[in-house]
Amino acid sequence: MKKRFMIVAAAILLAPGFGAGLANAAPAAPQQEDEHSRFSEEDRAAFTDAKIAGLKAGLKLTPAQEKNWPAVEAAIRDNAKARAARWAEWRENAKEPEGQRNVIEMLQRHAKMLETCAGELSKLSNAAKPLYDSLDDSQKRRFGMLLHAIGKHHGDHWGHHWKSEADAGE
Repeated sequence: MKKRFMIVAAAILLAPGFGAGLANAAPAAPQQEDEHSRFSEEDRAAFTDAKIAGLKAGLKLTPAQEKNWPAVEAAIRDNAKARAARWAEWRENAKEPEGQRNVIEMLQRHAKMLETCAGELSKLSNAAKPLYDSLDDSQKRRFGMLLHAIGKHHGDHWGHHWKSEADAGE
Protein backbone atom coordinates (compact mmCIF):
# COMPACT_ATOMS: atom_id res chain seq x y z
CA MET A 1 0.00 0.00 0.00
CA LYS A 2 2.79 2.43 0.90
CA LYS A 3 4.65 1.64 -2.32
CA ARG A 4 1.54 2.30 -4.40
CA PHE A 5 0.97 5.58 -2.53
CA MET A 6 4.56 6.65 -3.22
CA ILE A 7 4.19 5.79 -6.91
CA VAL A 8 0.98 7.77 -7.17
CA ALA A 9 2.51 10.68 -5.27
CA ALA A 10 5.50 10.58 -7.62
CA ALA A 11 3.11 10.82 -10.54
CA ILE A 12 1.64 13.96 -9.03
CA LEU A 13 5.03 15.56 -8.65
CA LEU A 14 5.96 14.65 -12.18
CA ALA A 15 2.71 16.01 -13.56
CA PRO A 16 2.92 19.53 -15.06
CA GLY A 17 0.55 20.80 -12.39
CA PHE A 18 2.63 19.47 -9.49
CA GLY A 19 6.09 18.26 -10.47
CA ALA A 20 8.66 18.10 -13.21
CA GLY A 21 8.85 15.34 -15.76
CA LEU A 22 11.78 13.85 -17.56
CA ALA A 23 11.38 16.59 -20.12
CA ASN A 24 14.19 18.51 -18.43
CA ALA A 25 16.65 16.26 -20.23
CA ALA A 26 15.44 16.96 -23.77
CA PRO A 27 13.63 19.78 -25.55
CA ALA A 28 9.89 19.46 -25.96
CA ALA A 29 8.28 19.21 -29.33
CA PRO A 30 6.97 22.58 -30.55
CA GLN A 31 3.36 21.50 -29.99
CA GLN A 32 4.09 20.62 -26.35
CA GLU A 33 5.85 23.91 -25.77
CA ASP A 34 2.95 25.83 -27.35
CA GLU A 35 0.47 24.10 -25.05
CA HIS A 36 2.46 25.03 -21.96
CA SER A 37 3.23 28.56 -23.09
CA ARG A 38 -0.51 29.24 -23.32
CA PHE A 39 -0.82 28.85 -19.55
CA SER A 40 -0.28 32.01 -17.59
CA GLU A 41 0.64 32.01 -13.92
CA GLU A 42 -3.02 32.77 -13.22
CA ASP A 43 -4.04 29.71 -15.30
CA ARG A 44 -1.60 27.48 -13.44
CA ALA A 45 -2.89 28.74 -10.09
CA ALA A 46 -6.49 28.14 -11.17
CA PHE A 47 -5.75 24.57 -12.25
CA THR A 48 -3.84 23.90 -9.03
CA ASP A 49 -6.81 25.23 -7.05
CA ALA A 50 -9.18 23.00 -9.03
CA LYS A 51 -7.05 19.89 -8.54
CA ILE A 52 -6.75 20.53 -4.80
CA ALA A 53 -10.49 21.22 -4.48
CA GLY A 54 -11.30 18.05 -6.41
CA LEU A 55 -9.05 15.94 -4.22
CA LYS A 56 -10.52 17.38 -1.03
CA ALA A 57 -14.13 17.09 -2.24
CA GLY A 58 -13.59 13.50 -3.32
CA LEU A 59 -12.25 12.53 0.08
CA LYS A 60 -15.30 13.85 1.97
CA LEU A 61 -13.24 14.55 5.06
CA THR A 62 -14.71 14.43 8.53
CA PRO A 63 -14.15 17.40 10.85
CA ALA A 64 -11.44 15.42 12.67
CA GLN A 65 -9.68 14.63 9.36
CA GLU A 66 -9.93 18.27 8.23
CA LYS A 67 -7.24 19.11 10.81
CA ASN A 68 -4.69 17.19 8.73
CA TRP A 69 -5.70 18.75 5.40
CA PRO A 70 -3.82 22.12 5.54
CA ALA A 71 -0.39 20.42 5.53
CA VAL A 72 -1.32 18.36 2.47
CA GLU A 73 -2.67 21.37 0.62
CA ALA A 74 0.41 23.44 1.46
CA ALA A 75 2.72 20.67 0.23
CA ILE A 76 0.78 20.37 -3.04
CA ARG A 77 0.89 24.15 -3.56
CA ASP A 78 4.61 24.32 -2.75
CA ASN A 79 5.31 21.51 -5.19
CA ALA A 80 3.24 23.23 -7.88
CA LYS A 81 5.23 26.44 -7.45
CA ALA A 82 8.54 24.58 -7.55
CA ARG A 83 7.42 22.66 -10.63
CA ALA A 84 6.48 25.90 -12.40
CA ALA A 85 9.93 27.32 -11.60
CA ARG A 86 11.60 24.16 -12.98
CA TRP A 87 9.48 24.37 -16.11
CA ALA A 88 10.52 28.00 -16.66
CA GLU A 89 14.17 27.05 -16.16
CA TRP A 90 13.83 24.14 -18.56
CA ARG A 91 12.27 26.41 -21.21
CA GLU A 92 15.21 28.77 -20.89
CA ASN A 93 17.69 25.92 -21.23
CA ALA A 94 15.79 24.54 -24.23
CA LYS A 95 16.37 27.81 -26.10
CA GLU A 96 20.06 26.97 -26.26
CA PRO A 97 20.96 25.75 -29.77
CA GLU A 98 21.12 21.95 -29.86
CA GLY A 99 24.72 21.86 -31.12
CA GLN A 100 25.90 23.97 -28.17
CA ARG A 101 24.40 21.78 -25.46
CA ASN A 102 26.85 20.05 -23.20
CA VAL A 103 25.67 16.51 -22.49
CA ILE A 104 27.38 16.39 -19.10
CA GLU A 105 25.77 19.65 -18.01
CA MET A 106 22.39 18.32 -19.15
CA LEU A 107 22.93 15.14 -17.11
CA GLN A 108 23.94 17.20 -14.08
CA ARG A 109 20.85 19.41 -14.42
CA HIS A 110 18.68 16.33 -14.74
CA ALA A 111 20.26 14.73 -11.66
CA LYS A 112 19.70 17.94 -9.70
CA MET A 113 16.07 18.01 -10.85
CA LEU A 114 15.56 14.41 -9.73
CA GLU A 115 17.08 15.20 -6.32
CA THR A 116 14.78 18.19 -6.01
CA CYS A 117 11.74 16.11 -7.00
CA ALA A 118 12.72 13.42 -4.49
CA GLY A 119 12.85 16.05 -1.74
CA GLU A 120 9.47 17.43 -2.75
CA LEU A 121 8.00 13.94 -2.87
CA SER A 122 9.33 13.29 0.62
CA LYS A 123 7.75 16.53 1.90
CA LEU A 124 4.43 15.62 0.27
CA SER A 125 4.42 12.09 1.66
CA ASN A 126 5.33 13.37 5.14
CA ALA A 127 2.56 15.97 4.98
CA ALA A 128 0.02 13.45 3.64
CA LYS A 129 0.81 10.61 6.05
CA PRO A 130 -1.23 11.90 9.04
CA LEU A 131 -4.22 12.56 6.80
CA TYR A 132 -3.87 9.24 4.99
CA ASP A 133 -3.57 7.35 8.27
CA SER A 134 -6.83 8.96 9.48
CA LEU A 135 -8.81 7.94 6.38
CA ASP A 136 -11.12 4.95 6.29
CA ASP A 137 -10.60 2.26 3.64
CA SER A 138 -12.94 3.84 1.07
CA GLN A 139 -11.31 7.24 1.52
CA LYS A 140 -7.86 5.68 1.13
CA ARG A 141 -8.98 4.04 -2.09
CA ARG A 142 -10.40 7.34 -3.37
CA PHE A 143 -7.25 9.19 -2.28
CA GLY A 144 -5.13 6.88 -4.44
CA MET A 145 -7.52 7.05 -7.38
CA LEU A 146 -7.86 10.84 -7.21
CA LEU A 147 -4.09 11.35 -7.08
CA HIS A 148 -3.76 8.88 -9.94
CA ALA A 149 -6.41 10.70 -11.98
CA ILE A 150 -4.69 14.05 -11.46
CA GLY A 151 -1.33 12.71 -12.61
CA LYS A 152 -2.35 10.00 -15.08
CA HIS A 153 -2.50 12.03 -18.29
CA HIS A 154 0.72 13.89 -17.63
CA GLY A 155 2.55 10.82 -16.36
CA ASP A 156 1.75 9.02 -19.62
CA HIS A 157 2.76 12.15 -21.54
CA TRP A 158 6.24 12.09 -20.02
CA GLY A 159 6.70 8.43 -20.84
CA HIS A 160 5.71 6.96 -17.48
CA HIS A 161 2.85 4.54 -17.15
CA TRP A 162 1.56 4.83 -13.60
CA LYS A 163 -0.73 1.99 -12.60
CA SER A 164 -3.06 1.64 -9.66
CA GLU A 165 -5.35 -1.18 -8.60
CA ALA A 166 -8.10 0.63 -10.51
CA ASP A 167 -6.08 0.17 -13.73
CA ALA A 168 -5.41 -3.51 -13.10
CA GLY A 169 -8.90 -4.39 -14.33
CA GLU A 170 -8.64 -2.29 -17.50
